[in-house]
Amino acid sequence: MTNQPSPQSEMDGKWSGNIYDFYRRVYLKLTADLKVPFALEKGERKDETPVHVALREALANVLVHADYSDRASVLVVKRPDMFGFRNPGLMRIPAEVAIRGGEHDCRNRTLHKMFRLVGVGEQAGSGIPKIYNGWARQHWRPPALYERAEPYNQTLLELRMVNLLPKDLLAGLCKVFGARFDDLGQNERLTLAAAASEKVVTHARLREMTSLHSFDATRLLQTLVLDGFLEAHNPGRGAVYCLPGAAIPKPEEVFGAGAEPSTAESENGEGSSPNLGDSSPNLVPSPPDLAGLRDVDGCLLADQLTLPVVDDVSRLSPRLRAHFESLASEPRAKGKVDREVLIGVVLALCSERFVTLRCLAELVNRKPDTLRDQYLSKLVRDRKLSLAFPTTPTHERQAYCTASPIPP
Repeated sequence: MTNQPSPQSEMDGKWSGNIYDFYRRVYLKLTADLKVPFALEKGERKDETPVHVALREALANVLVHADYSDRASVLVVKRPDMFGFRNPGLMRIPAEVAIRGGEHDCRNRTLHKMFRLVGVGEQAGSGIPKIYNGWARQHWRPPALYERAEPYNQTLLELRMVNLLPKDLLAGLCKVFGARFDDLGQNERLTLAAAASEKVVTHARLREMTSLHSFDATRLLQTLVLDGFLEAHNPGRGAVYCLPGAAIPKPEEVFGAGAEPSTAESENGEGSSPNLGDSSPNLVPSPPDLAGLRDVDGCLLADQLTLPVVDDVSRLSPRLRAHFESLASEPRAKGKVDREVLIGVVLALCSERFVTLRCLAELVNRKPDTLRDQYLSKLVRDRKLSLAFPTTPTHERQAYCTASPIPP
């Protein structure tokens, strides 16, 4: 959809060529598929939702702020997962100021007045906040408002319908916390939703989701802990937070608390990988064999985890061990490989099972400390890997698996 009519519409006499007709036609197309739940306001049915209001304001905003002397045209895009708006010309105030609201510098004041007279558009400086509020009420990803100067000046607004709070997740949180959950703000809800869907939430994850300042993120987490919405683990820079009473697995529950190093395993680890010497402090042997708790491939089974655990390469079946060594053949044979190559190997090894740090290091022929510090930690931060034991991220028996896709 652009501000140019089709050749057929020009010939049939149905296109007037004015901006208001363009607005009216495009708005009907944008909202044609939106569901309107039954609601009454002052005894009359309300036929608009916050999404209608946001789309109406976004479309009016594009038209009244467009620089019609520039090379670009007005462009409106509708896709199943997003709405996009582009107007020629750069913004006349910074984007962060427009999002905050209260300041206004309209490029086409007469057009703005015209739309106001027909009941379209908000008061000066309140349009963009209306759009952001409408999207926030649906628990969708915050809109993206930005500028581009190439190949020509343009301002873009992306409204993506990525649900940050699925209905079943919301229902579960409401069941746990009752009416108290309804009284929380958007950032607090997002934090609890992340804790529910990702098992734990961290200070960095909260800032990524909400763009809060570091101090405000810390205060929000502390408040949720004091109010009983979250529990804190690992005080300090490595703190993680989970829902109260969440059944989060711990290493001692899976491996046992009294496992001692064994000479045979140290010799095996040293023989299969020249980089894993006895002096390595991270070389933690596997626990004693637990009869009946291993699958046919020699992986440890634990009720606390959803996937089997590769905790000792020597106990793997010949088939699975050969498969793993084939996946890791390049880093095993070379002292140095491209970073992306090693990352790809790690993700492939962890694709169907949890794999402990010791086993990963042995398979890719790297020192455990180096592998964790230079690769695994970042993959966890980027949510490409998940931790078996999220409340103890640096535990010596930590295990990793590829993460399920989660919306940013």
